Amino acid sequence: MTHEVQGVVARHTGAPVSVETILVPDPGPGEALVKVLACGVCHTDLHYREGAIGNDFPFLLGHEAAGIVEAVGPDVQDVAPGDFVILNWRAVCGRCRACRRGEPWYCFDTHNATQKMRLTDGTPLTPALGIGAFAEKTLVAAGQCTKVPEVRPEAAGLLGCGLMAGLGAALNTAPVRRGQSVAVIGCGGVGDAAIAGAHLAGAARIIAVDIDDRKLELARTFGATHTLNSRTNDPVAGIRALTDGFGADVVIDAVGRPETYLQAFEARDLAGVVVLVGVPAPGVTVELPLLDVFGRGGSLKSSWYGDCLPSRDFPMLIDLYRQGRLDLDSFVTETIALSEVEKAFAKMHSGEVLRSVVVF
Repeated sequence: MTHEVQGVVARHTGAPVSVETILVPDPGPGEALVKVLACGVCHTDLHYREGAIGNDFPFLLGHEAAGIVEAVGPDVQDVAPGDFVILNWRAVCGRCRACRRGEPWYCFDTHNATQKMRLTDGTPLTPALGIGAFAEKTLVAAGQCTKVPEVRPEAAGLLGCGLMAGLGAALNTAPVRRGQSVAVIGCGGVGDAAIAGAHLAGAARIIAVDIDDRKLELARTFGATHTLNSRTNDPVAGIRALTDGFGADVVIDAVGRPETYLQAFEARDLAGVVVLVGVPAPGVTVELPLLDVFGRGGSLKSSWYGDCLPSRDFPMLIDLYRQGRLDLDSFVTETIALSEVEKAFAKMHSGEVLRSVVVF
């Protein structure tokens, strides 16, 4: 059986997205059909539309989602029809060298659905991050479904990408320890999630850095103890002044530009940690003084999907949300219809929202 649903498609580089009829097949072996309840509008979707992540147009956009499993294919055991799930793009294989050495969060062979979703003329679609959740229903690998207690889907779905990236940068990659000082450069959705993660970890001082005072005020609601406007203040000097002249134990770059990475490098304490979680543009480079890399010690890390293991991290974070210790709701700036995704891209680009979330 084939399901006809509405979905958001990017047909050409830079062209506005359109809502089109999508044909979604029933699940085959190892696959799951998911009724999407909510899906966040993430920068990664805009990167797909702009051709910055491959050229396999047309793309079925959307990946930061929660929904209900409608059907599963043969041999699927971990999820069943009726399960409330968060979709993830790291469906670990269990067999690659990372999985075999006990580090599945680095899995090098993650799964996607084998069958293709298509346009009505038969054109195969490339789902964003193997998910394609700006659609009423989507077909994914069963391992891309993480079962969690049913909660508000608009909030839960955000763990599928951006919020997990920020939370994981602090909790998994750094990892932040109790009593440490942390600076986060860039206070969009990922940066605020990193602030929330540092707060959960027990950081004593959390310094939010941005060029927008509105974002800095919002960062305080997620746990920032201090704020710095880097448009009017030197962020390196400011971070050092707020850490007794030493620099922060952990500096998280949630922007991913050469200038912000250099600021993070220079603003860390001796033996401090720099975590890059903001996604750099293709071809961007940075030059570091090698003697300072050696002399300052510590580590320079990148955080890919917050170094998360969805089966471990999603249920834990949903439990914290249900306990009132992790405010996922405040990341949802607005809820929108499927037809408003293009407008949401513009709002995201201008910094008006943390997240616009499509609800079905």
